[in-house]
Amino acid sequence: MTSKPAGRRRADAERSRAAILDAAVRLLAGQPDAGMGAIAAEAGVTRQTVYAHFASRDDLLAAVADRVTEEATAAMDAAELDEGPASAALLRLLDIGWRSFAQHPVLLQAGRASPMGERERARHEPVTDRLVRLIRRGQAAGEFDPGASPAWLAAATIALGHAAGDEVGAGRMSLDEASAAVRTAVLRTLGARAAAPGDGPDER
Repeated sequence: MTSKPAGRRRADAERSRAAILDAAVRLLAGQPDAGMGAIAAEAGVTRQTVYAHFASRDDLLAAVADRVTEEATAAMDAAELDEGPASAALLRLLDIGWRSFAQHPVLLQAGRASPMGERERARHEPVTDRLVRLIRRGQAAGEFDPGASPAWLAAATIALGHAAGDEVGAGRMSLDEASAAVRTAVLRTLGARAAAPGDGPDER
């Protein structure tokens, strides 16, 4: 039997991995506790094939979180964060993040699987970069407290999001409650003068 050329095998493997990841994103959005067998069935492959691409469920969860983060980052860019008042842009960014949590609750599991690992830090990097740029813009415009480091304020914003996510995961807050709490806490942390018109009440 003639074996496939190496390039063809790599292409087949990439398609198989992509199909598994697509299936995992779809299935875990509605069934965040779905196991590898269910994901294999959704993808139309065997469990062995799934394990050939992802060594464990945590590894697959991390890949799903990477995919969802990429989609959220693209949505942030589409939200024109460099336009209009920085406080309004900040609330748009936060809302995009919480829509991702609402649509993909498995993100909470992925965050707990590797809370401070290199992969988790790399996943946050594009969001952090956008936050820092947005905070600097708000400070320059007098909307945010100019006395604090933008990098520190961005880290605090992300930490508040994680804390709220943990509360949702523990069942102590709903997504709506957590989203509102994060908006208020972040605006206060940044020393925002007020929320932008149309983006909610004065949060100070």
